[in-house]
Amino acid sequence: MRTIRNVTLVGLGAIGAAYGSRLNQVEDVNLRVVVDTERLQRYEQSGIDVNGQQMAFHYVTPDQPVDPADFVVIAVKYDGLEQALQAVKRHVGPDTILMSLLNGIASEDDIAQVYGDRHLLHAVCVGIDAVRQGTSVQYSGIGEICFGNATAHDLTDDVAAVKALFDRAGIPCAVHEDIQRTMWWKFMINVGVNQASAILRAPYGKFQTDSHAHSVMQSLMREVLALSAAVGVDLGEDALTQFDIVLKQLSPAGKTSMLQDVEAGRRTEIEQLAGMVRRLGQEHGIATPVNDFVYHAIRAMENG
Repeated sequence: MRTIRNVTLVGLGAIGAAYGSRLNQVEDVNLRVVVDTERLQRYEQSGIDVNGQQMAFHYVTPDQPVDPADFVVIAVKYDGLEQALQAVKRHVGPDTILMSLLNGIASEDDIAQVYGDRHLLHAVCVGIDAVRQGTSVQYSGIGEICFGNATAHDLTDDVAAVKALFDRAGIPCAVHEDIQRTMWWKFMINVGVNQASAILRAPYGKFQTDSHAHSVMQSLMREVLALSAAVGVDLGEDALTQFDIVLKQLSPAGKTSMLQDVEAGRRTEIEQLAGMVRRLGQEHGIATPVNDFVYHAIRAMENG
C-alpha cells in the first residue's frame, strides 16, 4: 500500500477548513491549499482560524508549478466546481486519487468528465456541524467521512491509502462497500434538513424538538425515497430512522450549509438539491410537489 504524503485541498468553507485543519497537523503530510490571488491576499492578511486556532496553511495559486499530489480533496460549493477542477490541473497526475466532499450526487460525474474515474473515490460527510463566519470556522462535532469505490476499476489500494491518511489525521471515517446507497442517503438528508432549515431559518435544534419542523424535513426526504426506488437504490423507510439517530447527535445551535448561505446572502445549492429532485422526478414520472414548492421559495429568497 502506498503512503499519501502530498495532499491538495481546494475549498476553505466550513467543511474544507475543518478537515483541512486536521490534515495540516500531520507531520509527514505536505498540505497545499489552492486559492486564487484575491483569496491569497485576504487569507495572508486575516488568516483562517478553526475552533479558535490560527491555521498556518500553505497556500498556492492555480498557476504555480507543483509536483502532482498523491490525493486531491475538493470541498467547494457546486457552483465553484468547474473553476476548482481547472485550479487543481497542475496537481493531478496519472496516479492522483481524487475525492469530492460536495453535497448532492452529481459532482463525481463532473470530475470524471475532466480527469476520468481511474482513481476517483466517492464520498460524503456525515454528522459534521461546522459553521463558518468570515474567516472563522467553529465545530463541536467533526462527524465522519464515508467513502468507497463506485467505479468499475479496482481501487482497493486507493481506498486503503486514504483510510490510513484519515486515521493519521484523526479524521473519523468509514469505508462503505455500497457507497452509492450512502451517497443517496446523504442526498436525502441534504434535501430534507438543509432545505427545511433554509426555509424556516432554523438550526438543528429546531428539528430535534419541534414536530412540525421535523415533519417539513421528512416530507422533503420522502420524495427522495420514492426516487431512490425508481433508480434502483431503494433507501427504504429505515433511511429516515437512521438520520434521526444522527440528528440527535448534532449541536442544537449548529446550522446547515444552506442556512448559512441564506443568512449570508449567498447563492445556495438549491439546483443540486430540489433542482435535482425535480429533474429526476420528471425523468421517472414521479411527482415532487414539496420540493417544487421549496425550489421556488428559496429561489425567491435568493432574489431578495
